[in-house]
Amino acid sequence: MEGQEVESTERTPHSIPDLIIITGMSGAGRTEAMHTFEDLGYFCIDNLPPSLLIDLTNLVSTPDGIARKLAVVCDLRARAFFTEFMQEIESLKESGLDFNMLFLDSDTTSLLKRFKASRRRHPLCEKGMTVMDGIEKERAQLRKAKRVADYVIDTSSLKPQELRSMIRDIYAYNDSEIGLQVRVFSFGFKYGMPADADILIDVRFLPNPYYIDELRSLTGFDDEVRDFIFSKDETKLFLERWHALLDVVMPGYVAEGKNYITIGLGCTGGQHRSVALARETSDYLASCGYAVSIDHRDILYAEAGKQ
Repeated sequence: MEGQEVESTERTPHSIPDLIIITGMSGAGRTEAMHTFEDLGYFCIDNLPPSLLIDLTNLVSTPDGIARKLAVVCDLRARAFFTEFMQEIESLKESGLDFNMLFLDSDTTSLLKRFKASRRRHPLCEKGMTVMDGIEKERAQLRKAKRVADYVIDTSSLKPQELRSMIRDIYAYNDSEIGLQVRVFSFGFKYGMPADADILIDVRFLPNPYYIDELRSLTGFDDEVRDFIFSKDETKLFLERWHALLDVVMPGYVAEGKNYITIGLGCTGGQHRSVALARETSDYLASCGYAVSIDHRDILYAEAGKQ
């Protein structure tokens, strides 16, 4: 039976198998698919010889009994593909392993454009063969694999982020794995600039609770500090503009298929203003429906100072 064709307008989630086998036409997006599975927490193996597929049954469960999600790419770089692949698929079925095959396809015109743009040699091109010859030879040899695939995605008209979105909608465990994952953190400039922030906001322009004696030893977790910061007109204006900016950029990141975004808010010591505003930012994004985690890089320095 031909694998289920997944259109860009259709989402078909199913129970998540232990093993995903990614195959299909060269240039149809196998590498993009593998990166998507990596983002979903899968242990990924590229260019796996078909003869080793059955050995993956031993990798699915860890020594402590926790299931491990695996995704492997099997393609024509493994020259024994056609003689071994279907035999190994039957062996996997007999083993009882819960697995799923994703086949990526594309029309010949689109594949030709991609090979021309990348200037890569088609893996089936031998002496005297054109890229077109290689594509047609590969398509003929993959016909049976396509028929037995569980899902077939035609990437001819898909942008990379659209392919990633379709794969996430099919293979994500739950809604928290679909869409943008946001990390918000506070930090102190005096302890160094963060290297991993996609968006970095300097809030040192706001009044500093450090210069208030009764607030100096507290942090942005304390109500007294938060009341001081959020009562200021500067903070109220900042939050109004900050929320408006987030309302623009966050949907844009989602539309572009970005999986992770890191937002850093910094003040002088990472103790008062940045902590309070990182917490407020996290709460705001969570209220907008984003999956948010928060941490405070330099708060331990403040805690150490109390001892």
